[in-house]
Amino acid sequence: MEESKPRTFADIIQGDKPVLVDFSAEWCGPCKMMPPILKEVKTSLGEKITILKMDIDKNPSVARAYQIQSVPTLMVFKGGEVKWRQSGVLGAGPLKSILDDILKKG
Repeated sequence: MEESKPRTFADIIQGDKPVLVDFSAEWCGPCKMMPPILKEVKTSLGEKITILKMDIDKNPSVARAYQIQSVPTLMVFKGGEVKWRQSGVLGAGPLKSILDDILKKG
């Protein structure tokens, strides 16, 4: 029997399901506005997407790999590729539209 190992960030973003990553930091004021927005998006889209919160101070190598220079930065990965990226707070409506477009493209 194989042991199930914890999935790494790289494993998670390789999947067919879009993954929205919220790069943030504890000290970032605008980052505190994102959780209710992300919750609304998750409620709307359900299992069609995965949402991850990534603390850049706790995961500096991931932040460096994706050249995160300001927070919050939102990125959507699908099949390991970056499909969309934007820095700054984005409302639930525009964010859902972007994710819907990515989901439609398949």
